Amino acid sequence: MLQPLFKNLLLCSLLFSVGFLAAQTTVPSHIKTIQLRAPQQQITTAIVPLGTILELSFDDLDADQKEYQYKITHMDIHWNPSAISSSQYLNGFDQNTIESYENSFNTLQSYTHYQVNIPNEYTQILTSGNYLISVLDEDDTLLFSKRCVFYEHTTAIGVAVTRSHNPNTIDQQQAVEFVVNYPHLKSNNPAQEIQVAVLQNEQWSTAITQLQPRFFKQYQLVYKLDPSLLFWAGNEYLNFDTKYVRNTGMNIYRTVEKSVWHTYLYPNQARAKKVYQYNPDINGQFVVRTLDGDIASTEADYTQVHFSLQATEEPSDEKIYVVGAFNNFTCTEENAMQHNSETGLHEVTLLLKQGFYNYGFATKKSNSQPVDTTAIDGNFYQTENQYTVIAYYTAFGENYQRVVGVGKSATPL
Repeated sequence: MLQPLFKNLLLCSLLFSVGFLAAQTTVPSHIKTIQLRAPQQQITTAIVPLGTILELSFDDLDADQKEYQYKITHMDIHWNPSAISSSQYLNGFDQNTIESYENSFNTLQSYTHYQVNIPNEYTQILTSGNYLISVLDEDDTLLFSKRCVFYEHTTAIGVAVTRSHNPNTIDQQQAVEFVVNYPHLKSNNPAQEIQVAVLQNEQWSTAITQLQPRFFKQYQLVYKLDPSLLFWAGNEYLNFDTKYVRNTGMNIYRTVEKSVWHTYLYPNQARAKKVYQYNPDINGQFVVRTLDGDIASTEADYTQVHFSLQATEEPSDEKIYVVGAFNNFTCTEENAMQHNSETGLHEVTLLLKQGFYNYGFATKKSNSQPVDTTAIDGNFYQTENQYTVIAYYTAFGENYQRVVGVGKSATPL
């Protein structure tokens, strides 16, 4: 009797610790430029077919050599650890040392670049699903975690996006409609066995789950005219390009060389009350690149990027943040803007690696209040967002979810 009890306690302890890891969001200040992507694809994404190789990379500004490890955990649709052992979803080890690292070359800011491919020769992923990739230091302390999805092509998902069908928000929101076709799945209760998650620009913080189909057809689930499937449209992201750090470039008016490079962006204005203007973007993502070297991963330098926003009113208890994929769209003291009474601007400086960056502004009143990513940039139904629908399937008798299909759609004209 003691042995099963011990196993249950051990499993509960493991699930709690993994859940705790998943909840951590604060990244140490010396860890920069975290990316998890399919390197062969031009578009940055961590939602890929099963069997695709994802590249996890980051920089350590301490510029030494540490024994970092990565840990892989299978998760459910709500990003809780699945109730299965690692041997059921992995062939190999779920935790390994990151062996590939290289020091920066010919840069003012020294750093060590770490990189690992997943899957690799030590770890092969056996089943589809949500996966949490956590990076730990020598003391098994969590540094950061990244989410990714490996999916099957078992279902076909068609996605369409329209203006909001709510007359009160018709100019500010977008409605998502989709159909899940599942002729190759054995499902006696599809409403319970098949679940979906809908993402805007692959941001999990605003993902919509716990949806029910509006119509049931043979081997088909139809989701439409659902008030739960309305997204605030937002605005096109702002951008800048520091690929040539010595000269001014896109949206940059000044560069200065000090102990590191400093890049000054033109001041921005609040766009919420302005007319929508089309501006092609990459949906908040960033791409590391440089014209100052041949290998961007180790020859791209870091620059202190100076952001500013014209103040339209006196400072209040509501803080303003600069957000993008480079900081996982999170609001911390590091990216909080401060009001400069001399210039009348809200300002913040962030250390970023050379490249092309999308960014926007978010507001937050207090730690207990949700983040508002549209108060300054506005909501416009014309905004070109990409929506991703992910279908999860729990087979009869199984205790974990597979991802059996992914559908994507850009906002129509």
